[in-house]
Amino acid sequence: MAKRYFREAIDDMEGYVPGFQPKVADYVKLNTNENPYPPSPLVLEAIKAELSRLRRYPDPTSDAVREEAAKLFGVEIENVLAGNGSDELLRMIVTAFVEPGQTVSYPFPTYSLYEVLVNIQGAWNRPVAFPDDWSLPEGLFGNDSPLTFLSNPNSPTGTLVPPEDVAKLAESLGGVLVVDEAYVEFAETNCMRLVDEHENVIVLRTLSKSHSLAGLRLGLAVASKGLIAGLMKVKDSYNLDRLAIVGGAAALADEAHMRANIEKVKATRVRLVNELDALGFSTLPSQANFILTCPPDGLSATEYYEKLWEKRILIRWLDQPRVRDYVRITVGTDDEIDRLLETTRDILKVT
Repeated sequence: MAKRYFREAIDDMEGYVPGFQPKVADYVKLNTNENPYPPSPLVLEAIKAELSRLRRYPDPTSDAVREEAAKLFGVEIENVLAGNGSDELLRMIVTAFVEPGQTVSYPFPTYSLYEVLVNIQGAWNRPVAFPDDWSLPEGLFGNDSPLTFLSNPNSPTGTLVPPEDVAKLAESLGGVLVVDEAYVEFAETNCMRLVDEHENVIVLRTLSKSHSLAGLRLGLAVASKGLIAGLMKVKDSYNLDRLAIVGGAAALADEAHMRANIEKVKATRVRLVNELDALGFSTLPSQANFILTCPPDGLSATEYYEKLWEKRILIRWLDQPRVRDYVRITVGTDDEIDRLLETTRDILKVT
């Protein structure tokens, strides 16, 4: 019998499985919710200007990014923490607030990394099923977990809980509520104001989707000064590199470029939903840069996914309760969506 080296919690758990990342460029890549349009030209200029300084360590607190974020969100720099993607911030939050053996609550189905991070901590997951209308489940209110996650808009459904309902949830909790707004720039509203109104709320943002910087890895946590100061204690010493700091600050400063890209994605999202629904698909209302849709009778979600794969079109099928009959499709460029729709029509002709 092989000697056991890992903690029991690590041996017993399954790791997070990211979406497939092809090594060649001839795929239509609609599986990992990246922005199909390039980042601001200011980002590239800032990165080029920083290359000669790479022998020096970066600013350990990434103040250039935090200052731009504070201006954008109407808070002070002490209310902002920058992370190596919002995934690092999620890990820091679990580390800071959850003892081994405690529970972490969240509505389900949702972002699967939450479960993984809880397992790593040696804590217990407490998923609470979304109701049929994808509103907040009653079982989430008043829970005694030290930490509650809410992906809003939710991944993988794209559905949104109104801020007033999120505020009621925050009021009912004795622990910390993390509102993970990775996709919120594609939505009609957000929960940032709750940071001022509720000392137990942390709002997360990422530059991966909205600012076309998935490859740079930069996330933001906005919360009360006390919560941010505590999270600083568990931050890696230099958690953002020099290129991420200057690139992120430049991206945040060019809000007009980001908003123009967002509007293009939203317009294509409407067209994608309308055309798929006309073909017999059933699509959940999305406030994100992706949709969750169920193929028509006679074509299963896995069959549709596999047939698109054969045509080198990548989408996502998730083996989770409530969504196994659906596929998730990232909103790409109009040309990419045209190819998806044309291939879908061909698939439906032969099924």
